[in-house]
Amino acid sequence: MTERPQPETVPWWRDSPPSKPRRVAGGIQIHSTRGTIAQTWWSARFIEVLESLGVGGRLARGRSYARAGQIVELRVDAGAAVARVQGSRPEPYRVRVGLTAYGKTEWAAVEQALADDAWYAATLLAGGMPPEIEQLFAALGLALFPASGRDLTMDCSCPDQTVPCKHLAAVFYLLAERFDADPFEVLALRGRDRETLLANLRARRGADDEPAEGTAPGSEAAAPLADRLDDFFTAGPGLADVGRIGSAPAPPDALLDQVPTFVMQIRGHRLVDLLRPAYRALDEPG
Repeated sequence: MTERPQPETVPWWRDSPPSKPRRVAGGIQIHSTRGTIAQTWWSARFIEVLESLGVGGRLARGRSYARAGQIVELRVDAGAAVARVQGSRPEPYRVRVGLTAYGKTEWAAVEQALADDAWYAATLLAGGMPPEIEQLFAALGLALFPASGRDLTMDCSCPDQTVPCKHLAAVFYLLAERFDADPFEVLALRGRDRETLLANLRARRGADDEPAEGTAPGSEAAAPLADRLDDFFTAGPGLADVGRIGSAPAPPDALLDQVPTFVMQIRGHRLVDLLRPAYRALDEPG
């Protein structure tokens, strides 16, 4: 009896043939159509970790997914970025990128260090991330950015056994663009959202400015305002350099990235995409 030849199988270590994803109406689409996606040094940190894992064609397919708007939703909370990514199956895949969130004790130390130098908060509010903030975290025995894939947990409900898969890669690229527009989202992953962090910094700086015990407010000797007009409105140490923090300014259409997704489209185009050229034109000289 002649044995029937067995069908060839694809070895498990090779990438599976790319499948065609289902198109998404109104998906979240990154704006970079070619070249580097991360425009700032802080968002590039996450892309460096992804690219260091060496996952072959999945990175290219992940970029294609992100550019095609295959990500249905993305939510950044303390300790995790959770998304739904539409693949070739009817149900979108559930994707999670996890990063350790610090607790109250760690954040109390970070907030006090930030409050001691108002330049940090001012730089963040100006849309930048001062490079010195890495040293600030390191001095407290903490890390702001993941150093390698071991610092992250990555999960996807797709059948691909390789981590990260193309769906995880797509979420990484979208996160990088989100971080470009709002550096506070990096801090949110570590456990502090913008509103809580700024409120705590104001409270700590207010406590530092309170008069000493036994001194009535306003009773300290102070020079009359008329005698201090030359220096009363000076920026102070560090604040004058906020405009020169070495990072790319926020693009003129960054505000549109914060607008909730509209289901309604105009002649097949999303509303934010129709408004984007107008926002960019307003920033052009002359």
